[in-house]
Amino acid sequence: MIPRDLAIALMIGLAVLVLATMLFAWRRRLRRDSGLAAPLGVPEHAEVLDRREVLYVSTTKHEQPLERLTIQPLAYRARGEAAVTDRGLALCLDGAPTVFLASARLVSVDRATVTIDRVVEPGGLVRVAWNADDDTIVDSYLRVADGEPQNFISELQRLVPATDDSVAPDTGATS
Repeated sequence: MIPRDLAIALMIGLAVLVLATMLFAWRRRLRRDSGLAAPLGVPEHAEVLDRREVLYVSTTKHEQPLERLTIQPLAYRARGEAAVTDRGLALCLDGAPTVFLASARLVSVDRATVTIDRVVEPGGLVRVAWNADDDTIVDSYLRVADGEPQNFISELQRLVPATDDSVAPDTGATS
């Protein structure tokens, strides 16, 4: 039988080891994704078409909703506002500079059900796929706080540049 003091010391040691491992893994992820950055600042004279209160959930690798990316300033969940403008999507998140995804960066907009840290009713998340750089497409997930997101999604889809592919992307909304 292990003495009580030794058991407590082992549990504290194990807790410190787990926390240190989590910190090491998060710092490693920050270093891995340091080459990617979200575009900041809204262009002058951008006309706001729709404005919604949102919960920003995460940004992940494209079509890999459980593989979080730590793109600054989109590394952490936040409340804020999403504004659809005639030139793109502005994400004004609490405590962070405004991220602006110009329409030329947008790849697709659809619904999703699951991403890292969040599972909701079918189609309860808005997934915005965008180009973080020339070779990297990422997915950012938003939860619209004020009602049905369909009008918001429709406004965003109008901004997505037309492509030669006539096949709609797989949204993963039903899985």
